[in-house]
Amino acid sequence: MHFPKLPDWLIYGAVVAALVVVAVGRQERSDAPAPPPPVPGGEGLPLGPASPFDPSVVVQVPEKGQPGSGTAFSVDDGGSWLTARHVVDGCREAAIVVADGRGVAARITLDPSGDAAILTTEGGAPAVPLRGLAEPPRRGERAYHPGFPQGHPGEVTSRLLGRENLVIRGRGARVEPVLVWAEVGRTDNLKGTLSGLSGAPALDSAGRVIGVTVAESPRRGRIYTTAQETVDDLLKQSRRRPSGFALGEAITTENYGRVADGLRRDLRVAQVVCLKSEI
Repeated sequence: MHFPKLPDWLIYGAVVAALVVVAVGRQERSDAPAPPPPVPGGEGLPLGPASPFDPSVVVQVPEKGQPGSGTAFSVDDGGSWLTARHVVDGCREAAIVVADGRGVAARITLDPSGDAAILTTEGGAPAVPLRGLAEPPRRGERAYHPGFPQGHPGEVTSRLLGRENLVIRGRGARVEPVLVWAEVGRTDNLKGTLSGLSGAPALDSAGRVIGVTVAESPRRGRIYTTAQETVDDLLKQSRRRPSGFALGEAITTENYGRVADGLRRDLRVAQVVCLKSEI
């Protein structure tokens, strides 16, 4: 039996192909393994420290304060309250509202570097527990903001997006690190601005204070709170001793309205009013 003679080009081509296969097979491969799937949006990851390179948001503060109102919350049982600085900045006389038409006079101590202030009254209410710096905020975690938006009882819930730098222009111009939250829910029938919620605590799911509510961006659906460090530094500078870092009442999307009502009823969260502004 005779096999047909193969063309020379086919024989040479087969030899070249075999040599190429052998040469490639002997090459060293040091590829890294495939990376793990990314966490969507970094949700659940702890935030890093504040940085001057964080994005910025600008807030304009009027040069002269006008009598107005906001929210405050108790940080010890002896009559110490926290609120947002701009609520009482430029205010000569302030009061914590304890009932309809009744209030107690409050002395004002402004934070020199952050949008926070301490109010001091004769007698106080049970403190809202604070969350320690050892537990940093995490992306995607939920916060609850009980207070007095538009001068009436109400609350908002939000989810943490990250850090930004708040650029304050006007009276008390400064730059400070803040936490930025996306609003995801609010009291029924609460429409429009959240003015009056400034100074409200931002509470985690364990009922502990993460920061002080200081600003909003209605068009973007954003809420801004002080960083944990701002609250901690102010309390240290004023030599206030918070009542501890115990857990508060657990809060969920199902009960945050009821929990907020309880905090207001016990005056742990109260309305603060400016009675007379500086001229």
